[in-house]
Order: sequence, then structure tokens, then C-alpha cells
Amino acid sequence: MRKVVLSLLILALFIMVLPSMAQDDVFRVAAVAPSATNDLAFSQSMYDALIAIQEEMGEDAFQFDFQDGTFIVDDAAVALREWAVSGEYDLVIAHGSQFGGIVEELAFEFPDVSFAWGTDDNTFGLDNVFAYTAASEEGGYVNGVLAANLTESGTIGVVGPIEVGDAKLYVDGFVEGVASVDPELTVNVVYIESFSDVPLATEAAETHIANDADILTGTAQMVVGPIAIAIENEALWFGTQSSQDELSEEIGVAFQVYKWEVILMDMISSITDDGILGGEAYILTLENEGLVMEYDADFEMSDDMVTLAEETIEGIIAGDILPLPEEEMEEGMEEEPMATEEAESGD
Repeated sequence: MRKVVLSLLILALFIMVLPSMAQDDVFRVAAVAPSATNDLAFSQSMYDALIAIQEEMGEDAFQFDFQDGTFIVDDAAVALREWAVSGEYDLVIAHGSQFGGIVEELAFEFPDVSFAWGTDDNTFGLDNVFAYTAASEEGGYVNGVLAANLTESGTIGVVGPIEVGDAKLYVDGFVEGVASVDPELTVNVVYIESFSDVPLATEAAETHIANDADILTGTAQMVVGPIAIAIENEALWFGTQSSQDELSEEIGVAFQVYKWEVILMDMISSITDDGILGGEAYILTLENEGLVMEYDADFEMSDDMVTLAEETIEGIIAGDILPLPEEEMEEGMEEEPMATEEAESGD
């Protein structure tokens, strides 16, 4: 009788252990982002990347929790701490440069938890922090070259959020791309000092149109406003971070799309295969295909324009074209968002 009871106990314990054994092979990620997963910009780019990884690895091997709309740093800090304390996640992502301070604090407090944050290249000298950013000036330059060849009025409007990080790099690269074609063209740049203020971005776009701009571009989640103004006035639109072709209709031309999965897969490999929890900074580029140029199917771009875009991309990859002077690239990488509520809602 004792043998039977013992056997039953062992069987019961085995059944209880099976689920946890199966879960050991699952790579779990938790991510916090400042805006919605469908913002057509910064937050969506990360959400889409995690979906892409899940589709590649399978839900049995990869699972993630995504808390969006968390633009207030204190709210993000609560989620990040809870995830770190739980010990349930292989990688905790703080998707927003405003989260750097809390990542540094938590990573020091939880040295066995792997963190990733961006856009920035600072790992704080910690072995459990990955940093990531995007060479957004590259796609910005390509968009600028195309815009310069498509403008009829000779005036182009740029709606920027806050003059920092990948947003500044994109805008600067775009301006350089336009100037490389014709330095006499007018590029009016306005920074609205917010990543999320749609009404203010809309107003800025309307001002550009009033000043004869027939092409608009911008970056961050507030671009839904300028895109609407572009559609209303039949001005062309160039985008970045995520594809905006569904919203931009026939006025969308080209989009620089962030493919964060390129670097995330390397982080996953470092953690699972090598036990490396951080200490490395990653950058998306056209060369490593972390940056991809996509063209709106509703816009009839000529073969000459497509060839021009591809030649520009090849020139950047080969190093024959420098989208920005080196000192400007370093400046864009080093600047941090201002400690304001407006900045907290950004990327």
C-alpha cells in the first residue's frame, strides 16, 4: 500500500512539474512604451518587432507582455520594477529614451535581470543593460533626396517633435538629402517640443502648407495630424519609424521602417546561448537591414525614382554617401529629452 501511495505522489509531483519544465524553454519579454501599439510610429515599431519574433520562433518558444501608453516615467517605473522583481522575464525592455534613469537604477539593483532601452547607446557600464538606437539619418537622407526630386513648389515642410535622438537625426538627414540635390530648395523645419501633441503638429503642418510647401515629413506619434493635413491639401508625405501607408493613402511616398527584431534576435541569442545579459549597444542601419525603405503602393513612383532611391541606399551602405557630418551624428546621439511632461510622452 505504501508503494502505491508513494507512486501516486511521485506521479502527481511529475504532473505538477511538467508545465514549469515546458515553460523553461520559453523566452519571455516584457516591454513598456510611451504611446499606443498602433501609433504608426515609435511604439508600433517595437510592438511589430516583437510580433515578428513571435511569428518566427513560435508562441511555444517566445512570449511577451507589452504595456503601451505609458508616457509618464513614474508609471513606467512601476511596471519595470514589478517585472524585475517577478523574475519571470528573460528580457525587460524600456522603449523610450526618457526611461534611461530608471533602467540604470533597476539594472544596478537587479544584476541578474537583463534590460534593454533606447533610443540611446549608453549601457551605463552595466553588464545587464543593452542599449539600442537607429541611424535614422540614413533613411531620412533617402527621403530627402526623393522629396527634392518630387517638389514642384520648391518648398518642403518638416514637423519635428523634440530636437533629440533619432528624431533629430532623421530631420537632419532629410535636410541634408534635399540639399544634396538642390541647395536652393527651401526646407522649413519646425520642432513643436512634443512627441504626442497632435493639435500642435497639425497647426505646424498647416503653417507649412500656407507657406507653399507641397511636401511634408515628420517623426513620432504626432504625425497623424500632419498626414491628415497633407491629404487635405494633396501634399506628398514621407514617413519614418513605421509604415504609414494605410493612413497616408495616395499621398504617401516612402517610409523608413525600423526593424527592431534584427537587434532583438541578437540579444536573445546572447542571453540564451552565451549567458550575456547586456553591456552592448546596437544600432539599426540600412546595411544590417534594421532600417528598411518601403514605398507606398498607392503612389505611382516612376522607375527613375525607384532607381534613385536604391542607388542612394547603396551609396550610404558603401560609405560613398555620408548622410550627416560625423560631429552632427554624435550630437544627435548624445542629447537627451528634457525632463518635462511633454518630453515624457516621447521616444
